[in-house]
This record gives sequence, structure tokens and C-alpha cells, in this order.
Amino acid sequence: MEKASASVGHFPTTSGVYLMRSGDDTVLYVGKAKSLRNRVRSYFNRDRDAKTTVLMKKVDRIEYVVCRNEYEALLLENNLIKEHRPRYNINLKDGKTYPVIRITNEEYPRVFRTRHIVDDGSDYFGPFPNVYRLDQYIELIDRLFPLRKCRKAIRKREHPCLYYHIGRCAAVCAGKTSHEEYTARVDGIRKLLSGDTDALIARLEADMTDASARLEFERAATLRDTIESIRTSHEEQQVVDFDPEIRDYIGWYERDGLASVTVLHLRAGKLLGTENYHLDVYAPPDEYVAQFAAQYYQSAASTPEKLIIGLAREQIDEIAPPLAQLIADQTGRSVEILFPETSRDASVVRLAEENARRDYDKRVRERGNTAGLEELQKVLALANLPLRIEGFDIAHVEGTHPVASLVTFVNGRPEPSGYRRYHMRTLDGRVDDFAAMREVVARRYTKVVNEGLPAPDLILIDGGKGQIGAAVAMLTALELDIPVVGLAKREEELF
Repeated sequence: MEKASASVGHFPTTSGVYLMRSGDDTVLYVGKAKSLRNRVRSYFNRDRDAKTTVLMKKVDRIEYVVCRNEYEALLLENNLIKEHRPRYNINLKDGKTYPVIRITNEEYPRVFRTRHIVDDGSDYFGPFPNVYRLDQYIELIDRLFPLRKCRKAIRKREHPCLYYHIGRCAAVCAGKTSHEEYTARVDGIRKLLSGDTDALIARLEADMTDASARLEFERAATLRDTIESIRTSHEEQQVVDFDPEIRDYIGWYERDGLASVTVLHLRAGKLLGTENYHLDVYAPPDEYVAQFAAQYYQSAASTPEKLIIGLAREQIDEIAPPLAQLIADQTGRSVEILFPETSRDASVVRLAEENARRDYDKRVRERGNTAGLEELQKVLALANLPLRIEGFDIAHVEGTHPVASLVTFVNGRPEPSGYRRYHMRTLDGRVDDFAAMREVVARRYTKVVNEGLPAPDLILIDGGKGQIGAAVAMLTALELDIPVVGLAKREEELF
């Protein structure tokens, strides 16, 4: 760190991107700055927080790239983060993945709920925080606008399926619904999901009155319940003010190097959903919020026409042009990034900030033994709070048949679903604790990498330097950077 500190005085005061590297040349953090010298110098202040202190202890040197403007700096920062995936940069951790409704991009579209966004031209509506409400919504769509149920390509059939006979399928395969009528149903679903329900309700009320006049009371009651379902489905959507524009709002809450960021989606003046993300932050809000937005809209289901962010006006003026250009380049859609000028925009930003604060408090409560984990983080000088800990032990029966056990702790509590026992496959019954440790670590974390399972924040080894070395060798081979701590039994000594 001393070498890095000594070089800062030679940094230019122009805008650019900086890379913090460890002694083995690993990129630990990538950031951008309007003034490289001033921004990097702030990392060496004595009043920096504990998380930044842990980061800087690992920094061997800091490199920089001068950029001609803020857009070029933001683009380069985003590309370097994708390339190096630095451990201390923002990794979007969704506090909860809310489902959305998908209308597929097919000749005869299907409608269903999903948690996965596929960039294939499909339309997405949501997200929907209340899954029970969403299921009711899907049920309502099925009743009002029945579409096809089959997932495969449509083939002509002589007789329609059972869903058609109960009024839940269009039966285009049997020629029961024309393409024009099917398209009209899909358009009706889009209007319903967009909140444009006045015409639909008026039509249903007229049908209900007509059914009553013809003494079809059962059908009239069904129509009455349908109308009530439509109105109820929109009760939870907070109406801010009618506005045909598509707007997103970003607010956040930060404490002790942790932040919750909330994105609120407003469509036609209705608050259709929220998304909460958890960040480990090592930079001021204007830097990490811009970095967050660049990553978020790269894979978001939709891009708003206007994005309102609760930063200071001068900060918005600085980040808006390059960020808007980057989002446009990534998505092909233009977005206007604004300071909350109006009282309405300011109130929605405050709502986003309040959601972020509540999400932060909820996350802290769910962490369990936070104080103990923070103490462990401090004692072991860990960069991140060890929310997930995995521990390994090697055992054998009277000198033969070695086995390994894995225990898992999440939020300071045992997680029995993460317990495993491994029979050694490569030892042929012989006892070799080092080889056994290499095998079990390789098997466990190869699966983690291949299947995208959650990686631990800390690995505990019941053993000394030899076992630790065996574990670290396998993690290095898998290109995983996970802290490993060993406990020797005899002297209760930490390694």
C-alpha cells in the first residue's frame, strides 16, 4: 500500500479510470473519477471506513487510464469490470427476484409468469412483489382473454383440448379462433397489464346489465366478480399522478459500507413494482449509483424514457450525459436522466429511499448473529461479512476408509440443507489428509462453479498449513478467491 500511496502525487487531475491491483497482479477494484488524483488520494485518508481499510491493505499498486470525457470513462469502467470482474466492485445481489408476466414473441403469443428475462422480443410487465396477487392476475387473464396453453409449435388437430372446453384455451390448433381474434385478445391483455382498464370495465358492465335483463343471473354474477377482480388487481398499484411517460426512480440507503438500492417503476402514473439490490460500496454515492445503473439497465426488462435519481443537482449534471449515452449504446433506447425537479418526482424518490432503508433494516435482521460475524470479520481481516461459511473436516475409521464432511452456516446459523458427506474416490482406501482435502474441495467448488451455486464468504478447514495449502491450491485452479482459515487441534492455533 505504501508504494501505491507514494505514486498518487503523480496522478493527473483529469478524468479517467483507475485500477487497484494486488501483489499478484489481480485487479481488486475499478473506478472512475473526474479528477484521478483527488479521487484516489481519498482512499488514503485516515478517516476511511473499515471496509475500505481492508481493501487498501491488499492494494499493491494503482494504475490509471486518462479519458477524454466522462462518457469515455464510464464506458471504459464498465468494460473493465466485465473483463476483470473485480472482487470489490458492485455485484448486483437482488434482495428478492420478483416475477414478471411475459407475453412471448410468437405468431400466437403465450402469456405466463416468469422470473427470467429473455431478450427475444417478448414483452414483460412487472415486476410483481405480491406473488399471490400475480397468480390471481394470471387467473383473471385466463378468464377474460383465453390464449393457447401448449408450449410447442401449433399443429392442426381435429378436436380441441380440455382447456378449450372449460373456456381457458383459444384452440387455434382446431380452428376455433382466428388470427385476428387471437391478436385482439393479446392486445386486450397488454391494455389490462398497462392499467388501461376503463374501456374494458365499461364493456363488462354493459354485458352484465344485458345479462341481468335477459335473466342470466349466473353470467351476470360472473361478470360482476370479474369487474371487481380487475379493480382489485389495481388497488395495490399506488397512483402517483397520470403521466403517459415511462419513468424509473432510484433511491438508496447506505451505512457501514453496505447499501440497499431501490428501483421504482412507474407506468402510466401507476407504481407497478419495486426491485431492491444489495451492494458492498467502496466509493461515494455518485460513483456507485452510476455504476449500478450502467449494470442494471444492461439486462433490465425495459428501459424508461426518464430516469430520476436522488443525487444532488450538480452530481446529476455530471453523471447524466455519459450514463445516458452508455445506456443508449447498450440497449438501443434513449433515456433522459434527471434531478427530481417537481414535488411529485421528489416524493417518489423519497418513497424509493424509504423502501431502500426498510430493505436494509430487513437484511440486517435476517443476517442473524451480525455482531459475531462482524467480530469474526475484524479478527480475520475479511473484506466481506462472512454471511455464508463452509467448513471441512477429514476423518477415517481405524486408519482406513477416509471420508470428508462439509457443514454450512448462513447468517451465523447452521444450515443443515448445506451439510454433505463425501466418500473419497481417488485414495483407494489409504489415509492421506492432504489428498483428501484436495479432492473434496475440488469436487465441492467445481459444482459451485458449474451450477452457479452460492459461493461461501469464508472456508474453515479443520487442520493446519498442509490442509490449507491443499484447499487453496484447488481454489486457485478453479480461479476462486475465497478466504481460507485453518484451525490446528493441538494448540488451537489459527492459520
